[in-house]
Amino acid sequence: MHLAELNIARPRYRLDDPRMAGFTDNLDRVNAVAERSPGFVWRLIGEGNDATDLHLDDDPDAIVNLSVWESAEALENFVWNTVHKQIYRRRNDWFPAFGRPYFVMWHVPIGHRPTLAEAGSRLDHLRRHGSSDHAFGWEGLPHLKRWMEARCA
Repeated sequence: MHLAELNIARPRYRLDDPRMAGFTDNLDRVNAVAERSPGFVWRLIGEGNDATDLHLDDDPDAIVNLSVWESAEALENFVWNTVHKQIYRRRNDWFPAFGRPYFVMWHVPIGHRPTLAEAGSRLDHLRRHGSSDHAFGWEGLPHLKRWMEARCA
């Protein structure tokens, strides 16, 4: 099995607003690092080189990131040990707190490419029922510790 992840965010400003430049100017760089990272399998891409033009049906103002990784450890390494971490630390500059889960992971068969509808369904399941084998956040992977250290920092 591989690991799929969906992360959504609602920008404070339009993506072409200069106040979003610290985020938008780094999208290609972060995506390139992801694609070169050990364990990266696939990511959803829209009209450009990212998925910022794609939206979940129930939240048209939110932007999405959907990807597949060989393992949770590979995803964890990318999130907390690459340039992604620097951008993530500044997330509050560009994205207000969501007030509910905005990130979900689930296992997929090797070769499966999840749809945005499937990913949205997993996020909805996590929001309604909490962490389970069907849909979980970092807390659903207790053997991984970097996410907790980063969250508490």
